[in-house]
Amino acid sequence: MFEADKGQTTPLDGSGLRIGIVQARFNEGVTNGLRDACLAELAALGVPAGNIAQHTVPGALEVPLALRWLAHRGEYDALIALGCVIRGETYHFELVANESAAGITRVGLDLDIPIANAILTTENLPQATVRQIEKGRDAARVAVEMALLKGQLA
Repeated sequence: MFEADKGQTTPLDGSGLRIGIVQARFNEGVTNGLRDACLAELAALGVPAGNIAQHTVPGALEVPLALRWLAHRGEYDALIALGCVIRGETYHFELVANESAAGITRVGLDLDIPIANAILTTENLPQATVRQIEKGRDAARVAVEMALLKGQLA
């Protein structure tokens, strides 16, 4: 939820982390906003730019497979999925939203890697535009926090 109470966390230090990002190009204006906010937050959390790999795919349905390929490389501490699915006049919205989310979750669980899912699912473009900065930042914070937690629990 926009501006939801996300609770408190301890300060995050991502200086030693390697992060992979997969960005869908569909609704590229929004996904570029997500990416820019995400990269700015990763930098603020100390993740060096050289430790961040960015890749693009056509749309949200292609994101899980690209994440899987990155996870198999074993080079990343966490992954981030960026995309935007806007409701249209057909059932296609539900299929894309549900299948991309399920695929992302499956990759994370199957390959034991934290994945921050920032694929927006909105009713219209104005809703997506309003959320792109906050959700891009959230994705960075989730990826760093979960990568650090995994390191502590391993």
